[in-house]
Amino acid sequence: MSEAATLDEQLEAFVGQSSGPATKGRYPVNAPMIHHWVEAMGDHNPVYEDDEAARAAGFPSIIAPPTMLQAWVMRGLRTSAHAEAARERGEAAATTANDQVMSLLDQAGYTSVVATNCDQHYERPLVPGDELEVTSIIDSVSGEKKTGLGIGRFLTNRLEFRDQQGDVVATMLFRILKFKPGTGASRPAPEPEAAPRPLRPRPALTQDNSFFFEGAKQGKLLIQRCTACGALRHPPRPACASCRSFEWDTVESSGKGTIFSFVVNHYPQVPAFDYPLVVALIELEEGTRLIANVGGITPETVEIGMAVEARFEDFDPELSLPVFYPATA
Repeated sequence: MSEAATLDEQLEAFVGQSSGPATKGRYPVNAPMIHHWVEAMGDHNPVYEDDEAARAAGFPSIIAPPTMLQAWVMRGLRTSAHAEAARERGEAAATTANDQVMSLLDQAGYTSVVATNCDQHYERPLVPGDELEVTSIIDSVSGEKKTGLGIGRFLTNRLEFRDQQGDVVATMLFRILKFKPGTGASRPAPEPEAAPRPLRPRPALTQDNSFFFEGAKQGKLLIQRCTACGALRHPPRPACASCRSFEWDTVESSGKGTIFSFVVNHYPQVPAFDYPLVVALIELEEGTRLIANVGGITPETVEIGMAVEARFEDFDPELSLPVFYPATA
């Protein structure tokens, strides 16, 4: 039997086993953490913040944003850092099924790892006072695959989140790729005669967002405004999250703001962009936030809190967009 077939059999034996012991959240679902999450994400849906609005929507009280699911059972940064350090020193024994699978993959040369995707399903909203416990089983380990990052195997865990009564409140499939470093696709040699650079991807225009792109063609940064309560919102959407009115108009932003957060994209690479690509979440002085490219800023110079201002760039005859540059004095 080949070495690869032997590894396949060893890995398949773990499918269906518990990944490790159940993890109980340190704290119950609570309003302060919900508040911090809402502030960080800028998602001020009233059912997350106001008991009266939540009850009007049919809930017993405020509810936790569904995407907070994993936050309630996280063990904390310090605990995770200590566990990782112990693993690197060889002091952490591979005792759980998940540890053993990871060890087998490491020994076979799949030493690099990247999270690929997760799929969450919610049975009911979480409310303050709920206490969560999560259990996990190894759902599948794929055969060897050739990916852009390298030759690897996908490991999928299925997690079940239960409340204090033992009822399932949510499930999640979490998938990672363990791959062999240095086995990914290499960049092709340049063509003798460079092909024309492709256009940037086209935005999906709707009756709710077309005003934004039309305004950009005119050098205006337009923000959607509820005409009933005056709340500004971005990205554009049909109804106001504050008062639920469907009536809206627009207000022109000054284009001035600060970098609230940012990422530096290296991969996957789209031919219409230059890499490394800095993409920032801009907090406008009017209070709304939007995601945009930045100019005159490199991965080495970008900083959270940096003052920026919008300039409009014509990327092709049909597409103009705001690009944010460091603010002039």
